[in-house]
Amino acid sequence: MEVAQTPLLDVTALEKQFPGVRALHNVDLTLNRGEVLAVVGENGAGKSTLMKILAGVHTPNAGTIRIEGREVRIQSVRDAQAHGIALIHQELNLAGNLDIAANIFLGIEPHTAGFIDSGQIHAKAAGHLKRVGLDFPTDTLVADLTIGHQQLVEIAKALSVDARIIIMDEPTSSLSQTESETLFKVVHDLRSQGISIIYISHRLGEVMVLADRVVVLRDGENAGELAREQISHNAMVKLMVGRDLSQFYQRNTTEPGSVVIEAENLRTPAHPRIGLSFSVREGEIVGIAGLVGAGRTELLETLFGVTPAVGGTLKIAGKVVHPKTPLEAIQFGIVLAPEDRKQHGLILEMSVRENASLPRLRMDQKAGAIDFGAEIEVATEMVKKMDIKTPGLEQVVQYLSGGNQQKVVLGKWLAMKPRLLLLDEPTRGIDVGSKQEIYRLMEELAAGGVAILFVSSEMEEVLGMADRALVMHEGVITGELARDQLSEEAVMQLATGNKAAA
Repeated sequence: MEVAQTPLLDVTALEKQFPGVRALHNVDLTLNRGEVLAVVGENGAGKSTLMKILAGVHTPNAGTIRIEGREVRIQSVRDAQAHGIALIHQELNLAGNLDIAANIFLGIEPHTAGFIDSGQIHAKAAGHLKRVGLDFPTDTLVADLTIGHQQLVEIAKALSVDARIIIMDEPTSSLSQTESETLFKVVHDLRSQGISIIYISHRLGEVMVLADRVVVLRDGENAGELAREQISHNAMVKLMVGRDLSQFYQRNTTEPGSVVIEAENLRTPAHPRIGLSFSVREGEIVGIAGLVGAGRTELLETLFGVTPAVGGTLKIAGKVVHPKTPLEAIQFGIVLAPEDRKQHGLILEMSVRENASLPRLRMDQKAGAIDFGAEIEVATEMVKKMDIKTPGLEQVVQYLSGGNQQKVVLGKWLAMKPRLLLLDEPTRGIDVGSKQEIYRLMEELAAGGVAILFVSSEMEEVLGMADRALVMHEGVITGELARDQLSEEAVMQLATGNKAAA
């Protein structure tokens, strides 16, 4: 009788809560020696939170972590490294002004007689580079490397601390096909050396190639597990989207009018070789769905002139326009409520009155000075129309709730009477009641003839609010779904690049 092998890593009943958010609930995960374990799930499923706990970035509220059967407490990145766990972030943590060897041993430099032993650093770094197949002199500046080669330096850095478990978070999101194939070879080589890999990716095709086993998370909980012979695109998608969506948002649709915006082979700087074609009509609410890195935010930023298009045609009400700045876009009737309202949508230290009038400063002037009367009038109307809960117009915006901050962002743009309203994650980080108010406002604007194009990572939001949805995958619009075609599985099939199944 074969004795069951003790897992290298065993996570049991893990819990993690942030203020107002339950990120993980009763999560279990095991990892064997020399195994590639893929962890997949929708945006917000809890993947990153789980990995940050294992890497010592976050500490859990409850649960048990065992390494080789022995319970351990991981309370810092140093603790994780001491147990042989290394996390390679999606955004690489390298110092571009230092050479490869210095990056690999940054913070753990070997010393001789109290001085950093440069010769030993370069000799050991060369050995680690060989393990990841990177043939570069160790004194090469990291800034001179491609993103793919920097990724390999990160892996070499993990090996330098004797990592037995390497966590890779979306490792190919910025890599070319050739660089990705090199990374796959390195993953296979590491597995053959007995190193275990936890591989997080939205690219399910990669998962099917690499993974020995797949764990699926959904809404912060275990949704299922697939053995190697069970792994398929459809099997993963079904586990990812398995929750009940019987309670759709109830909304009144508006008969769309004439075309407000039309893009023909529009090419964004983020994906300069891919042409995007679509249109949005008056009174229409069009959702843009997709996974992280699909190019959704980049598309909105191009429409708003933040990152001007590098090719193609954009028409507003039939007229060809080329917004090269947000100011030009505003003049064409295009406005954007950005995803990060605190960083890009508001000036937190300013009052409600000042934020409300920012887009209108050029109009609300008398003899070159701000017309405070007009400013107060606009802000008063906005607070009333948006039902903003504030002690007064002079309230500093940073002290408002998230929902009321979002209302200020929307309200300041609505005062401009836009033709096209771009919304990037319009309800992120706000409570349920405020969400319903934002949805009501979107309906009212559509009924008034405003065209709305919104990005959302919340599936229920896309299914409930969109008259139709554009679905993106790696910069490409993989499909368009009418309201009667919208289902979570259809969206996820397109969002993961499977056009045929959708």
